[in-house]
Amino acid sequence: MALRLPKAELPAELEDDMIKQLGAVPENVEVLWHSPGVAQDNLEFGGKVGAWNAADPSLKSFAHMAVAAQVGCSWCLDVGYFHAQNENLNLVKASQVPRWRDSEVFTLLERDVMGYAEAMTNTPPTVTDDQYASLLERLGPAAMVELTAYIAYVNLATRANVANGVSSQGFSEACEIPLAGRPGTSDVASTA
Repeated sequence: MALRLPKAELPAELEDDMIKQLGAVPENVEVLWHSPGVAQDNLEFGGKVGAWNAADPSLKSFAHMAVAAQVGCSWCLDVGYFHAQNENLNLVKASQVPRWRDSEVFTLLERDVMGYAEAMTNTPPTVTDDQYASLLERLGPAAMVELTAYIAYVNLATRANVANGVSSQGFSEACEIPLAGRPGTSDVASTA
């Protein structure tokens, strides 16, 4: 996939901060910078979403990557796996999210969270009362609200990336375990 909008030039300080944080400037930020207000608000809100702490970080990471795999956002899968490594999450599990239904590594709760993320991502959403109640009972109200809002935010980010033509930048290449592709695909980049 090719970018549908050329990269905009970022302020030098922001570019330097991105390189320090990720080793490269994220292309989605460069594309969004055509509207600096949108880009700045997106970065600020994304930072706030990332700081929420009522739900388990692994569950949120798996939910994010499940949405990314479903929507076809190879950039989100790539950077999500990279973040999983940096946050010391289980890389074996993180690497298997694109094929979570076929993998034996996930707990029932992890599977239910990824199923919930996909149900929220479906158009129209297919979340059931039983599905929600089951997660609410196990996670509690604060974590359930956070997880739901987190998945909604991830849908915004993944869909914007795909629509703008943003694809994997190779962040996950630094990880020790290869990121699995979705069943029926040859690699992560072909999830679209």
